Amino acid sequence: MVNEWVKRFNEEGLDGLKEKPRSGRPHVLSTEQLKKLKAYVVPHAIETDEGRLKSTLVITYVEQEFGVSYNLTNIYRLLHQLDFSWITSRSRYPKQSQDAQDEFKEIPN
Repeated sequence: MVNEWVKRFNEEGLDGLKEKPRSGRPHVLSTEQLKKLKAYVVPHAIETDEGRLKSTLVITYVEQEFGVSYNLTNIYRLLHQLDFSWITSRSRYPKQSQDAQDEFKEIPN
């Protein structure tokens, strides 16, 4: 692989190292459906009552809304193509008390 990178760099310079479009199976969802999926994910990504949006819920939404089945790997790939990252911060416990945390921090060792 490294030899291929060197060859592409020698032939094309830095542009040769950039990711190129790949062939493959086209999207099952249309552009409009992808927009609708993105519009669903954005407001549901972080729910104050229920925590984070789970990938299984996205799979269920796609199946019910568009009649298309995706497995977990491909739903993550699809979300990545829609510019979503599944790396998130830890959810906050709904009954979390900042006062209790501050008190705990003040306890001497």
